[in-house]
Amino acid sequence: MLHYALVFLVIAIIAAVFGFGGIAGTAAGIAKILFVVFLVLAVIAFFRRAAK
Repeated sequence: MLHYALVFLVIAIIAAVFGFGGIAGTAAGIAKILFVVFLVLAVIAFFRRAAK
């Protein structure tokens, strides 16, 4: 999940450099969502592991 967030972040940066604002904004939004999902899953996994 974190890998895909980083991929979309790189796509957003490259699109922004070349002037594609709409694509850059969309890719950055997707990267943010994937990063938040990654964080939520990481916290859940941490607490499930600590509970055992």
